[in-house]
Amino acid sequence: MSQPSSVLLSHPFGNANVRHAALAFAESGQLAGFRTCIHWPEKSPLAPFLPQAIRQQLQRRSFPPAVARLAAARPLREIIRLLALQLGWKSLTAHEIGWASVDAVSRDLDAAVAREIATTPHPPAAIYAYEDTAVASFRAARERNISCIYDLPIGYWREARRIQSEEAILQPEWAATLTATLDSPRKLNQKEDELDLADLIIVASRFTASTLASRPQLFAPVHIIPYGCPPPAAAPGATPDGPLRVLFVGSLGQRKGTSYLLDAIDQIQPHATLTLIGSRPHAPCPPLDIALKKHRWLPSLPHDEVLREMREHDVLVFPSLFEGFGLVLLEALSQGIPVITTPHTGGPDILTEGEDGYIVPIRDSAAIAEKLTLLTRDRRHLQEMKASALRKAAQLTWQKYRSDLLSAGSPLFA
Repeated sequence: MSQPSSVLLSHPFGNANVRHAALAFAESGQLAGFRTCIHWPEKSPLAPFLPQAIRQQLQRRSFPPAVARLAAARPLREIIRLLALQLGWKSLTAHEIGWASVDAVSRDLDAAVAREIATTPHPPAAIYAYEDTAVASFRAARERNISCIYDLPIGYWREARRIQSEEAILQPEWAATLTATLDSPRKLNQKEDELDLADLIIVASRFTASTLASRPQLFAPVHIIPYGCPPPAAAPGATPDGPLRVLFVGSLGQRKGTSYLLDAIDQIQPHATLTLIGSRPHAPCPPLDIALKKHRWLPSLPHDEVLREMREHDVLVFPSLFEGFGLVLLEALSQGIPVITTPHTGGPDILTEGEDGYIVPIRDSAAIAEKLTLLTRDRRHLQEMKASALRKAAQLTWQKYRSDLLSAGSPLFA
């Protein structure tokens, strides 16, 4: 290839895995640019004058200096989206059709990146983009013989729709919180086009890779690169007597298996307490409303406070039905608490059964209750699992993720 050894990376929101992907290329001197919606300076003079909720959102959009130097932002729609969420302007953020919906924000950034690729006199060797925000960029890249690296952060949409459609029948009271059936044919066709245009597909778990088996044809190779942990805590927290302190972190819809966790907790009462950290779906769900009054619920917390909550609990339960990975699994390990999760997450890629966590079947509240009961009765083993969690976290570093990502992509941009 005649292009320079460089990668242009694009993502509208800049999640933790996105930051480290960009940092991988920046550290190796191969990042041509980073395109996102909001690039917030770490020490902005405006911060003290903003509402706390907005300030917390913006602070999540700060990037490491090596990435920030090469960042360019397209903020208008995303700022409007954040304001609309705070003010309850639902029409602006309506799924796909709202002017400031997640989909509209993603399409706008994708189109801007496509224009840049089409017009720049010195194009990069590769574009690295993510599901739902890559199709226009990839088409422009193809016109200029630029390689396309596609990051698929969650499983293939056909499998998502199959599992969630089954779940809507099994748990009708929770059906309104299942969103896989809401995407339009246009959006689904875009997902298919992105896969067809990709030269390389990056996924974070074996489960995500397995969902692509339901696609009739796949042209690009798939590389599995698990995410990394935050720096491990110095030591695990103590395991006191009394009820087991159970934690869930994530959105509270049924895709995460929320009802099965709630059933499991009911089965082992009064031997456990439950804290739920995450936003509730906008859709009505009476059993969830009852549970949120019954258990400790924190709708939102800054990331450092989520980690503190983890240190103050005994176990994280993450019974997701359909996931790409579940970064909270790694965050829990880093804070010294074991994890109970399902095969439909990154759990099988990182956990050692009975040492730092357990894998239970999806839709199995009895299996969750069984593992929680084991930890309730054997506090010594629980403390050993906490120590094992920290040891595992020390092995699963973001540095390893960055190194593996460079190795996977190097044939396309070296």
